Amino acid sequence: MRYLWAKYSLEDKQNLKKREAFKEKLQGYLEASKAHPEKIQVWFWDESGFSLRVIRRKNWSKKGSRKKVTGKRSSGRVNIMGGLRFHDKKRICYFIEKGTGESFYEQLEKLNNFVKNEWVTQGNLDSDFPKLGPKILIVLDNASFHKKKAVLEEIEKNLPNIQLYFLPEYSPDFNLVELVWHSAKEYISHRLFKSVDELKDLLNRLLNQGELIIKWERKIKNKGNIAVAN
Repeated sequence: MRYLWAKYSLEDKQNLKKREAFKEKLQGYLEASKAHPEKIQVWFWDESGFSLRVIRRKNWSKKGSRKKVTGKRSSGRVNIMGGLRFHDKKRICYFIEKGTGESFYEQLEKLNNFVKNEWVTQGNLDSDFPKLGPKILIVLDNASFHKKKAVLEEIEKNLPNIQLYFLPEYSPDFNLVELVWHSAKEYISHRLFKSVDELKDLLNRLLNQGELIIKWERKIKNKGNIAVAN
């Protein structure tokens, strides 16, 4: 099976040389992370939004004619920011108000603490993490708040283990966390939610507690560009 992206094409906007160079370098990082996760971890990072379901009512009409049926949308939206770790497919997702430089930095702090706590439970010292702990390579898109100068300076100053690795322009097919968002939206697409809290509770179970089953053998397809997800 394949994951189909948008109906429009991005290929005419892509820089093929940059894509090939990125792909080759990324492959090296992925191989290193699988072989030595204690030294380097690759996390695919992104933001996504989930809305309460549109309800459409059935309606009778004369044979041969079709009557327009209006939809009733329950108000509410849940925004998520998070990542997928490549070597073990660990997912960590955080609920946010909206994507900003501040919320981006806050979630990276949480991710850094998560990886550090894992490292400490393996018998290492908390104080040694900045120098001896694994490098955390974040693969992410070119959203403006990801590149705010103040945010980048704070990351460099306070989160030395984290390194940002930006995708080539118009290349979402390289970001494997997109498969997580797609699978989650596929799962909830025919469900009715009474409130935002109910939706958040399900998303937390799906994305953070392992209830979402993802077919990792699927391929992510982006208008002719294919990246293997397993």
